[in-house]
Amino acid sequence: DLDIPAGDIGAGSREIGFLFGQYKRLAGLHCGALTGKGPSFGGSPIRTQATGYGLVYMLENMLRRHGKGLDGKVVVISGAGSVAVHTIEKIQQFGAKVVTLSDSNGYIYDKDGIRLDVVKQIKEVRRGRIKEYLDEVPTAVYEENKRIWNIPCHIALPCATQNELNLQDARTLAANGCIAVVEGANMPCNREATDFLLGSNLLFMPGKAANGGGVAVSTLEMRQNSMRMSWTFDEVDEQLHKIMVEIYEKTSDAAERYGVKGNFVAGANIAAFEKIADAMMSQGFV
Repeated sequence: DLDIPAGDIGAGSREIGFLFGQYKRLAGLHCGALTGKGPSFGGSPIRTQATGYGLVYMLENMLRRHGKGLDGKVVVISGAGSVAVHTIEKIQQFGAKVVTLSDSNGYIYDKDGIRLDVVKQIKEVRRGRIKEYLDEVPTAVYEENKRIWNIPCHIALPCATQNELNLQDARTLAANGCIAVVEGANMPCNREATDFLLGSNLLFMPGKAANGGGVAVSTLEMRQNSMRMSWTFDEVDEQLHKIMVEIYEKTSDAAERYGVKGNFVAGANIAAFEKIADAMMSQGFV
């Protein structure tokens, strides 16, 4: 089956439902051809939350392995889409305080912590802009044409778009006491920022490892479809947590074995290459 995860084509559950309906009509098949489907016709109950939840599981595990924790930490998050919203949802459960969200027009800063209920009403119900947050929380601040990464924080999670965090942003985060940067979007840190973070004392986890939760749950959804069964929200969430821990362990182990301990960019690249190379050799390079 061809797997087309919803997040990879910018589609929501409605669009995936329409695509799957037409696939079933044309092909005469009811199988795991698309993921991100509705729960009533084979979808996973956690696919929407998966990338954000997985990002937090990766972050929490990485911090814990380095003698740190999430409780009481101040977090800056960019973006206001599904990844950012569900990252907030999960990270608040670990006791951290998220103080920002953003969209293409600007960002909001709430020193008391972003109110998730307000954000969900704006983004998931009204499909509005993030500046509308001030209508419900007038003590918050809205800024346009300013860098979100100038706000002091312990943890930075770029979850918006490619190349949104540059070298100067990375330097500012380090100077302001940031201890970890974990990518929620695809390649949100440009090359110069990545090189700086790898050479600093900050913990840095690239998106190729950190934001794999969505694809992981798509795989679980296909597995459910193949077995003609479904799992509960908690069952899928538990499996997602285990998968993100395994990704961290493989990434960290590969980096250490090749003499670049703590370089999770190299570790993720090496671990992925080893898996592909082993499969190719085992099958006679076919």
